[in-house]
Amino acid sequence: MKRVGFVQTNPEFGAVESNLKRALDLASKVESDLLVFPELFNTGYLFLSREEALKLSEGLDGPTIKRLSDFASEHSTAIVAGFPERDGGKVYNSAVAIDIDGDVKGVYRKTHLFYEEKLIFDPGDTGFRVFDLAGMRVGIMICFDWVFPESARSLALSGAQIIAHPSCLVMPYAPKADPVRAFENRVFIILSDRSGVEERGGKKLRYHGMSLISDPKMNILAQAPEEGEHVGIAEIDPKLAEDKRVNELNDIFLDRRPEFYGKIC
Repeated sequence: MKRVGFVQTNPEFGAVESNLKRALDLASKVESDLLVFPELFNTGYLFLSREEALKLSEGLDGPTIKRLSDFASEHSTAIVAGFPERDGGKVYNSAVAIDIDGDVKGVYRKTHLFYEEKLIFDPGDTGFRVFDLAGMRVGIMICFDWVFPESARSLALSGAQIIAHPSCLVMPYAPKADPVRAFENRVFIILSDRSGVEERGGKKLRYHGMSLISDPKMNILAQAPEEGEHVGIAEIDPKLAEDKRVNELNDIFLDRRPEFYGKIC
């Protein structure tokens, strides 16, 4: 059995140091094998320009990743966390995967950019990745990726037992849809959403919170309210995600008929 969880935060835009401290203070209140933090949890979400994103972004050797890595090793907790990643002259909406010993396993760059993110970030080029974290196979999708069923299915077909879903949800659907994604792929999903309101440059965004953990049968094992900062933990058996049977005659992977799915690609 493994203890997994989400950290729901309400970051202040641009206040990287205090956002990090507040998130890690919350995380330190629980014992967990894996914790998932929201999309862009260290900077806030509402960038007004690409230049602003480049200024606040950092590489995998930057201070945010160093702090997360130190926390992971000190608490024996694997981490998935969203941050703006700079790579040369490019900037990505990314999520880092860190193992319990603080080893940075890699990064996932958001595949499906939402709305004005297309004006800020470069399109993700990693493809959907699965990482070995704390003895579990953890895939990552970020926020708007959930709208495309191919995202979760690609991760499940790649062997993910758990899908980590860092988010800044401005549409209300994902807390209802993620348990469906969990069921249709027979995996666990950890949705880590931010809460609160951001208002900058004449723009205003309200985030939906309601972070959750769903099992492969659509049972919600833990859920945060819409407002405030929260940590949710559930005890799971990741191996349950390896059983793709719906009944004795149906297996959701063995019953697939890709020869008829040509229009998807």
